[in-house]
Amino acid sequence: MSINKHRPHILVLPEDDANRQIANGFILDLNLERRAIQVLPEARGWQDVVEKFRNNYASTMRQYPDRMIALLMDFDEDKDRFIYVKEQIPDDLENRVFVLGVLSEPESLRRDINKNFEKIGEALAKDCSENTNELWGHDLLIHNKTELERMISSVKPFLFNLKECW
Repeated sequence: MSINKHRPHILVLPEDDANRQIANGFILDLNLERRAIQVLPEARGWQDVVEKFRNNYASTMRQYPDRMIALLMDFDEDKDRFIYVKEQIPDDLENRVFVLGVLSEPESLRRDINKNFEKIGEALAKDCSENTNELWGHDLLIHNKTELERMISSVKPFLFNLKECW
């Protein structure tokens, strides 16, 4: 199934294979509308995520006003990376672009909770579908709270067949 560009949908642009696997695990959730989300090929680096967004997806977001995008990247313990990435998002698109990721890198989260990347994605989606904060509240993910809340308020009406997320 593919997304309908003329209906609300979200693209996920992962930095690397680990983030892609997490996103793929997320979309396995049974409460998710699969025709409203698409995981894109990995960008191969957080700077490449920004570059691909700006060069390939910003213009199509202007063509399709119902399109949103999640930039999924490692923060590599760099507290300024989020601010830098947010500054690269054009003002007219800032309400439809979300920046999320592990504070260090997905491999650290995988070791810490002893789950593979796909299972991590499934657990994150489960948090949303069951209105819990178990994994999203982890030390390596808690920094996403504000951005996640902003994203959920935008995507929940079309992405999840449920009541609330977080």
